[in-house]
Amino acid sequence: MIQSLDKIKNKNSEQFFLIAGPCAIENEDTPRRIAEKIVELTDRYRIPYIFKGSFRKANRSRLDSFTGIGDEKALNILKKIGEEFDIPVTTDIHECSEATLAADYVDVLQIPAFLVRQTDLVVAAAQTGKVVTLKKGQFLSPEAMKFPVEKVKESGNEKVAIIERGTTFGYQDLVVDFRGIPVMNGFAPVILDVTHSLQQPNQKSGVTGGKPELIETLAKAGIATGAKGIFIETHPEPQNAKSDGANMLPLSKLDDLLAKLTKIREVIYSI
Repeated sequence: MIQSLDKIKNKNSEQFFLIAGPCAIENEDTPRRIAEKIVELTDRYRIPYIFKGSFRKANRSRLDSFTGIGDEKALNILKKIGEEFDIPVTTDIHECSEATLAADYVDVLQIPAFLVRQTDLVVAAAQTGKVVTLKKGQFLSPEAMKFPVEKVKESGNEKVAIIERGTTFGYQDLVVDFRGIPVMNGFAPVILDVTHSLQQPNQKSGVTGGKPELIETLAKAGIATGAKGIFIETHPEPQNAKSDGANMLPLSKLDDLLAKLTKIREVIYSI
């Protein structure tokens, strides 16, 4: 999947690849600052890198929650980041019409977990020819992810990966079943979405909670169990982020985390 991205650096790296960025495009300055810092780190550690940012947040609990700054404005910011730093960029889509819209600006189209069984949406993304990442539904078994992958491939697109982001555990928690990573690697490369796996949804306040103190633990386990990529939402000031701040990694802590993960990956690769 990664090898198909012309702009990705360190293609021959033996490291995992990283998808990282803010949850949402809030303005022009913050995502650029985040991208600049992560490019510096991934160049140092020779980690292939894809910048992530949602151009619009469609799945909000409350009507007054932040949804975006305008579709074209946000997509243009994503495109500018990709061009300035010469890196691939990704965003999520929620409707079939957004597939062709977003494809003009980004390199990778992400299908949200709660929409991964929507055949028309998955096929629309596949038919753009872009790389497609499929978030595993919180309600799906690892084995069931074979079918969304087949929909992409049967639409003529072999560039597909799966993103593990936890399974519903009760009403207000998620849990990662690491047994699913080798299972799903049999269908397509698996990326562990560490930060979303630590969400605590369905809070009474209508604002999702999280356990960011466990980011390092989950990321280490993901590398050790065979995840090909790691997905992390990060922000200079998570407490002020307009979306998903409760489970984000502070940008200042990313360097230390990547240093540890690259060492684990080197050991795993050498075995």
